[in-house]
Amino acid sequence: MTAAPHLSSPSDSTAPLSTPLPAPPSAVAEPTAADFDHAIQGAAFAVLDQFAIVDATGADAASFLHSQLTNDIESLASGAARLAGYCTPKGRLLASLLVWRTGETIRMLASADLAAGFVKRLSMFVLRAKAKLADVTASHVAVGIVGDATQALSAIFPALPDTVHGVVTGEAGDLIRVPDAVGGRARFVWIAARAQFDAHAPVLAGAVAQVPAAIWDWLDIHAGEPRITAPTLEQFVPQMINFEVLGGVNFKKGCYPGQEIVARSQYRSTIKRRAMLVHVNAPARAGEEIFDASEPEQPCGMVVNAAPARDGGADCLVEIKLASIDSPSIHLGSANGPALAFLAQPYTLPTEQ
Repeated sequence: MTAAPHLSSPSDSTAPLSTPLPAPPSAVAEPTAADFDHAIQGAAFAVLDQFAIVDATGADAASFLHSQLTNDIESLASGAARLAGYCTPKGRLLASLLVWRTGETIRMLASADLAAGFVKRLSMFVLRAKAKLADVTASHVAVGIVGDATQALSAIFPALPDTVHGVVTGEAGDLIRVPDAVGGRARFVWIAARAQFDAHAPVLAGAVAQVPAAIWDWLDIHAGEPRITAPTLEQFVPQMINFEVLGGVNFKKGCYPGQEIVARSQYRSTIKRRAMLVHVNAPARAGEEIFDASEPEQPCGMVVNAAPARDGGADCLVEIKLASIDSPSIHLGSANGPALAFLAQPYTLPTEQ
């Protein structure tokens, strides 16, 4: 991916955007207390260089994706987005996606570290379908906005989406409402071609503080939204990370890779693992195993996503055996590692049988 643009701060709203532009605070930059305060109490935006933007075009793009992804793509209308997963034949997730229509294009947001493999693998199955996949990240920008940014966004877009996964499209690109986080803070994702972004970004930069992309990761974690990244490739059936609870699986649509296993897990009550929100007083990263001290020889789960927490350590989504959730002693890395503290879930999980 090319470096995404860095914008002027609200206190420097008259500073022009120039090309080339320095890189923004990245997903690996350590957020400051002020960055968290902007997201929690005021308004903030982050250039989301941890995501890639993938386009599907052609007369058969919708039907092709419908046959490959876990959600209904054929009925996806303009003005709405959906979560979807891409699975192996064994039902293990290769990617988690946000999917929507923009004009004649079906656009997808995926983890940047998986984009090349995702496009290559999916393209192998196009065969005679009139569909083409392309990673357009180099020519587009993804921006996450959180908090009271209504005035700035209303100056950029003709309206704001008022429901989760609603989409508004205008001359500035697409604006998608995504699930609230941290006390009901409204969140939006703005996807734009670079020319669109350059034309309208000064309005946002003049009113809203820019923060590192790791703040967006932290907000996604607190919204309970899992993201498949390279360290967790092929680790989870969708239900193991609550993907069907979030609307990412349609159990009435036709077949797709792994559909039989995903459906069997749902209808035969074989879901024995779930994703939970936790805090640990230590650094954490996706793919690290977690352990129940009462069964120290085998891991009881895995970190799905992790981000620095406001007061130190990390907040994480972890996939964990349901039998271990009530254990008093869950640890990161080993049975003697840093202890995990469970936090309140942002949504209610179904009662497992």
